[in-house]
Amino acid sequence: MWIKTASRTGRCMAWLCLALQAACSSGLDKPKPQPLAPLVAQIGGRAVWNQRIENIRFPLVVAANGDTFTVAGSDGTVLALQASSGRELWRASLASPLSAGVGSDGRVAAVATRGGEVVALEQGRVLWRQPLIARVSTPPLVAGERIFLLGVDRRVTAFDARDGTRLWSVQRPGDPLALAQAGVLAAFKNTLLVGQGARLAALDPADGSVRWEVPLATPRGTNEVERLADLVGPAGRVGDVVCARAFQSAVACVNAERGALAWTKPLGGVNGVAADAQFVFGADASDRITAWKLGSGEAAWTSSLLLHHGLSTPLSIGRTVVFGDAQGLVHFLSRDKGEPLLRLPTDGSAVVAAPVAVGNTILVVTRNGGLFAFRSE
Repeated sequence: MWIKTASRTGRCMAWLCLALQAACSSGLDKPKPQPLAPLVAQIGGRAVWNQRIENIRFPLVVAANGDTFTVAGSDGTVLALQASSGRELWRASLASPLSAGVGSDGRVAAVATRGGEVVALEQGRVLWRQPLIARVSTPPLVAGERIFLLGVDRRVTAFDARDGTRLWSVQRPGDPLALAQAGVLAAFKNTLLVGQGARLAALDPADGSVRWEVPLATPRGTNEVERLADLVGPAGRVGDVVCARAFQSAVACVNAERGALAWTKPLGGVNGVAADAQFVFGADASDRITAWKLGSGEAAWTSSLLLHHGLSTPLSIGRTVVFGDAQGLVHFLSRDKGEPLLRLPTDGSAVVAAPVAVGNTILVVTRNGGLFAFRSE
């Protein structure tokens, strides 16, 4: 059952802000990364430009539209860069630190602040601000002249992108704990896809009514922390198929046109997945990488070459699948076999978001605020 709300009133769900380290740490020393074998580059690749932004201390997703990357820093800086050259297109400095990354449709950008506001911008100019009912860890989605927010209390709220009018708000009751990590919030044709606990829900963007719900995992455990299985973003999409990870539980794919589960595989892990026309890619909690066949979920290959390297959500591009790691290295693997093809450095701090591509330019963002653009050949 979903509860529709129009104001701040109503019972707020208790939630626990879990950082990845806190959720996964048992108090013991972390395993040492698998030593990297010397690599002779099998493909060409180079850094083409770099920029900087404030350190990243929140869940970040980079927005890519046309020839533009839009990024945000923890201090409230929002920055749009030309993907091909790295040229700064506009910059905004907000008065409040951010709790989540930036969403953009190429014209309007939106961020959520720690002070409990959603802020909409156009060309670096603030259009409007509106208060939020709950803290937000998932970057806003800007689509169809609307801005959608997913709160840590699993509340979904829609605003008019032009003037900030609150259009609707719905909340699904659920377990009292929610993961303070970027969740699933995406557009699919004329439908809004939302991660609600371990379920993927399709909402009507006009009024928030539910079109379908599909469970991607079955939470298990003796307490609420062990049963935490929220969907983790970003999700991967190929045509009508949308694939996502349930936190420390499973990787699964759904036919979003029919609202039907295609397949699910039990697998621990904390980051999102990537998908292309043949495979779904992801790493488990120990950074063992698996490629599943998109159609069946059958494992095509696995790789233990990067165990305990703190891998990011991957990017599938061309003949490669790309991961960043906790040492700031960017690994290009062959998408059909998982063989290492190229390894490129950044600034030595952890890669904190899924690499994002515009054309043949790949942007990687590090914990220290480094923005590194690469092109492989």
